[in-house]
Amino acid sequence: MKLLVSPQNAQEAAEAIAGGAEIIDVKNPSEGPLGANFPWVLRQVRAATPGHLPVSAALGDVPNLPGTITLAALGAATCGLEYIKVGLLGPRLTAEALTMLQSICRAVSESAPQTQVIASAYADAQRVNAFPPLELPAVAAEAGAAGCLLDTAIKKGDNLFTHLDDEQLSRFVEQCRQFHLLSALAGSLVAADVPRIQAIGPDIIGFRTAACLGDRLHGRIDAGRVRHLKALLDAD
Repeated sequence: MKLLVSPQNAQEAAEAIAGGAEIIDVKNPSEGPLGANFPWVLRQVRAATPGHLPVSAALGDVPNLPGTITLAALGAATCGLEYIKVGLLGPRLTAEALTMLQSICRAVSESAPQTQVIASAYADAQRVNAFPPLELPAVAAEAGAAGCLLDTAIKKGDNLFTHLDDEQLSRFVEQCRQFHLLSALAGSLVAADVPRIQAIGPDIIGFRTAACLGDRLHGRIDAGRVRHLKALLDAD
């Protein structure tokens, strides 16, 4: 299982790298759980990150506007990233999610084939009327995405396990495996959740708040906290 840490600038990325993060995932938490950052920030982080470490970036918690989001995906893919993530906040129906993901995958594969698309849904989708999270793997596979992420849309005291239990999450991971997709779990996870996530067995576990001194919005990623999370993962 790989440790993904989500910095919002090159300085935080340096802390994540020093702590042993294995995927550097650029986001802008002030714009939402999968908030998009600026292209110059993406390029700065990619330039500051050792070549052997993949860099990913969030495209945002996106509305059901496939053309707009496809252009955003194309822009992010020009920044030399290994992964881009799109949060399916606006699409609610399978056809809507499929249209968006297919468009993004086509644009990225035509212009930046080294970049892979990660489809993202929200464990608390019922609270925000978003696409059902457990339906994501089948749609992502049909669209040509490389993987799936589950996060949470609302960050107010609960986390991934508040909305989906271990059995549901295990089924999600197994479906991803059956479709040959990467699987990633995040959503206000804390260090104490690591053994539980390990038992579920996704390919990637993602953190921001638990890697920060302070909260997800105003805190800053700390190498010591990242190192602690990495040690927990390596202890298994």
